[in-house]
Amino acid sequence: MNKEETLLQLRNIVKPYINNEEAFENFTEDTDFITDLNINSANLVDIILDVEDHFKIHIDNESMEKMIDVKSTLEIIETKLAKKR
Repeated sequence: MNKEETLLQLRNIVKPYINNEEAFENFTEDTDFITDLNINSANLVDIILDVEDHFKIHIDNESMEKMIDVKSTLEIIETKLAKKR
């Protein structure tokens, strides 16, 4: 799976939780979940759980704390997937 595919899948996971449709239209690696998409911390936890389920990975607390924007989240997903192989 390449980065674009992962980004698209992450975009689909995040979509139900967004509160800023305009910012979501410009969803890129630079998108911040809280600042740009107005996602609250409870929904951010839901996103992390959905990412775990979707990619079949475990995200530890240290990684979870870093998942505040798309770029960090993609890096964590890729790292966890690489460890599974």
